[in-house]
Amino acid sequence: MNATVERPMSRLFTYLKNYKGDVAFASINAVLNKLFDLMPPFLTAWLIDSVSGNIPYWINSGMGMDTARDAVIFLGILTAAIFLFESFFEWLFQRGFLRLAQNVQHDLRVATYDKLQHREIAFFETERTGNLMSILNDDINQLERFLNTGFYEILHLITLFIFATVSLFWVSPELAWIGLIPIPLILIGSIFYQRLISPYYQNIRQTVGALSSRLENNISGIMVIKSFTAEKFEKERVEEMSDKYRIANFKAIRYNSLYVPLIRILITIGFVSVLMLGSFMILNGTGGLTLGVLAFFSMMIQRLLWPVTRIGRIFDEFERAKAAARRVFGIMDGKPMINDGREKIEKVEGRISFEQVGFKYSNGQSVLNRIDLNIEPGMSVGIAGTTGAGKTTLVKLLLRLYDIDTGRILLDGVDIRNISLYQLRKKMALVSQDVYMFHGTIKENIAYGMESKTLEEVREAAKMAELDEFVMSLKEGYDSIIGERGIKLSGGQRQRLSIARALLKNAPILILDEATSAVDTETERSIQRNLEKLIRGRTALIIAHRLSTIRNADQIVVLDQGGIGEKGTHVSLLEKNGIYADLWKIQLGEIV
Repeated sequence: MNATVERPMSRLFTYLKNYKGDVAFASINAVLNKLFDLMPPFLTAWLIDSVSGNIPYWINSGMGMDTARDAVIFLGILTAAIFLFESFFEWLFQRGFLRLAQNVQHDLRVATYDKLQHREIAFFETERTGNLMSILNDDINQLERFLNTGFYEILHLITLFIFATVSLFWVSPELAWIGLIPIPLILIGSIFYQRLISPYYQNIRQTVGALSSRLENNISGIMVIKSFTAEKFEKERVEEMSDKYRIANFKAIRYNSLYVPLIRILITIGFVSVLMLGSFMILNGTGGLTLGVLAFFSMMIQRLLWPVTRIGRIFDEFERAKAAARRVFGIMDGKPMINDGREKIEKVEGRISFEQVGFKYSNGQSVLNRIDLNIEPGMSVGIAGTTGAGKTTLVKLLLRLYDIDTGRILLDGVDIRNISLYQLRKKMALVSQDVYMFHGTIKENIAYGMESKTLEEVREAAKMAELDEFVMSLKEGYDSIIGERGIKLSGGQRQRLSIARALLKNAPILILDEATSAVDTETERSIQRNLEKLIRGRTALIIAHRLSTIRNADQIVVLDQGGIGEKGTHVSLLEKNGIYADLWKIQLGEIV
């Protein structure tokens, strides 16, 4: 369900347009640093020629220094100045690229996470959590590493190649041609290496995502692992996934380790050829070469050819970044299947209408078919039915966590597909049967998304949810830490906290999806006694497996085989002696 990214690195460099000033600053300083870094071969050549009595013309005539002593002193001062400038520009470009990398990884991670937040629920049902975590952490960190080092190394290599090539041909075309013979072979080999290694790095990124998923699932389910004594089984599964990751890396290492030795053979041939030919030209007195020129060539050729061995490592980093960019921008470019509406709603009465609503999941399973249901403002509607009848699905459609296939759902006469998702969900408070708690305090979890609420308001909501007495018995009270996913609370306490959170939101529409499924009987009775108070002034949809929770609802809807099987009050449905009556008798123990 992610978008296919054909040219991931082009997408990365397009994204960098947002940082044009930072990129330009760091790049210019990187180029200047490399230019000053390439001056030692010139300085060495000028020094050797000056000491041997062949003072360069530009020093002799241009600077007015006609003695070797003066030339040596001048070259010493010039060398110190060049190294100072080289160090200065290195500080600037290193700082520039490090800051750029940090800004890009921060913004890209936040933007990618925000994209994920706006994807539909169906997306998360097909994507593994560990894989998404790997993209947000591992892959974006890989792009950061590329911007930290790989980017400026490419600039250095381009600057080196252009400057060194021009200077070599300017000094001696004959020696330049000989010295540069390995370059085309190295470039061809590097391109071949890139194409060879690319699939292996894509496989590495995929296997690390799968490994992250396995680890994330196991750590989250550690209680199940322990209770079923499955430690050995899970260790073997982690070992298997880790081994796949190791093997994927081994396949890349096999070619990566072979690249540099082969390239060095070509470099040695070029380097030795220049030294031999230059030496014979000086001995024979041909070509007008001096010892300084030969020293310049030997140093500059070495400066040019040895860094070329790093092309493999640069390609290595480039391919890793490319594989990471493909996954990151696959998320960034993905289009949500649920389109946001544009209509804003300020005040909501709470009138809800389901008109001929039909829905089936992506696996083709039909859940709801031609549902017609009208709910008046302030009305409480209980929704009952056997497991799999579509009770929770109905709520998910109302919240637009999924989009309906046929028909329409209206809120105060407006099709919810035309309403802003933010506005739509802001008007609804949900207590789900799958209660999720965030690591933090009880107060933070009750006031989640409502940080401006006071402690008094939080306590009032907790009292209505029958939670305040328990919280006040804790040493830290509402500042008590509940742990990851509320692990320090019982299932019933988490459910009551979730009810308090929904009540604090004070939305005009309250949805209770099996809200009392995890609480004990006494707490359920207490919540039921307060249910009238909880839903007063609100339109309430109450999904319940325990029918006692909805017996006092204004209307009860019984879902059966994808449609509405029965509709009425508790008393009228019992009198019908149909589906609802059978469910009621089962819960009373009259039917086994």
